[in-house]
Amino acid sequence: MHPGLGRVQELLARVGDPQRAFQTVLVGGTNGKGSTAAVLAAILKVDGRRTGLFTSPHLTHFAERFQVDGQELPAETVGAGLDRLRPHAEDTGATFFEIVTALGALLFAEAGVEVAVMEVGLGGRLDSTNALDPVLSVITNVALDHTEILGNTLAAIAAEKAGILRPGRPAITGVAADLLPLLRATGADLWALGQEVRVQTRSLGWQGVEVGLKLPDSALEFRTPLLGAHGARNAALAAAAAWRLGVGETAIRAGVAAASWPGRLEVLPSGGLGARILLDGAHNPDGARALVATLLELGVPPLPVIFGAAGDKDVGGVVEALRPHVSHAVLTRATLSPRAATAADLAPLFAGLPVTLTDSPREALTVLAALKAPLALACGSLYLIGELRPLLLGTAGEDRERWQ
Repeated sequence: MHPGLGRVQELLARVGDPQRAFQTVLVGGTNGKGSTAAVLAAILKVDGRRTGLFTSPHLTHFAERFQVDGQELPAETVGAGLDRLRPHAEDTGATFFEIVTALGALLFAEAGVEVAVMEVGLGGRLDSTNALDPVLSVITNVALDHTEILGNTLAAIAAEKAGILRPGRPAITGVAADLLPLLRATGADLWALGQEVRVQTRSLGWQGVEVGLKLPDSALEFRTPLLGAHGARNAALAAAAAWRLGVGETAIRAGVAAASWPGRLEVLPSGGLGARILLDGAHNPDGARALVATLLELGVPPLPVIFGAAGDKDVGGVVEALRPHVSHAVLTRATLSPRAATAADLAPLFAGLPVTLTDSPREALTVLAALKAPLALACGSLYLIGELRPLLLGTAGEDRERWQ
């Protein structure tokens, strides 16, 4: 990782500045930016706009990062784009994320998209996606994560994320009220949840959430299949963004209902093991607290948890939030991630609870089957979720080491 926009700008220029062929929406934030981007892309598709969606990291397949009108681009198409970029990437010394950002722009331009919804990678000001010029920006929230890079305070992190805002251009945010002055200082035409945008929600249990949205110039109602208060909040951000892009209520309602975001509060059958498994990529304390709040909202008692995490995260903070909802911890690691902590590394954090140590996600599922629980949870790392998901669905994963 080498923060800065110079290399990605040169990389884009070498392939003809493909990002100029479409409009861009940037979606940043600490948590929720992926689901917000996915919902917004679904709305724009329903509205009849050819829409690209760029997200990171991928769960299982690299090509998941590049979708057009809700469909992952073929691996062959992605590979051909990489072949075009390779010599320029080597000449410029571009990083992995700079390459995938430029690749997304190239693929979307070649696919003829009208608007690309781009999930910001890390921070905002110096993130590769900020080399694109957004017509609208979204900042979902700000919490402590990547503090070694972005700063140790919420204000410092908010200042970095505010870098994706543009003076005079529309923006939507869900950040806390005390951080709003930092965002408003950019001169963006900002609508904030709790101020310009008011949200009312009614839980529908496992079926999702009913949302009422009051905007400065209208009011909208829709249902989202995303679970929990934070899922509804992310859907509300996407709906408000779509409204500011000129989308009507009918398309917003249909797009929100059609959206999905795999691996985030996703319930799957456990591959014949006799239980349902709730998958969630909560990998920082704020995400873990949102997950537990949703479990409480759904009336879920403490349950068995398959847990694995990257060693460079605030794992202690994640576990502290989860502990009251864990009846048995099945600890494991994402086998393809060199960043993953071992089960033995994680065990002391679960002291006082029943714990089983395993070496792989497949072994963790076998242990889970023996517990015979009707519902279980898997969380802690998106890389772990990415390895568990194909095992549960009976599909093929990718056998590639991954750092990002």
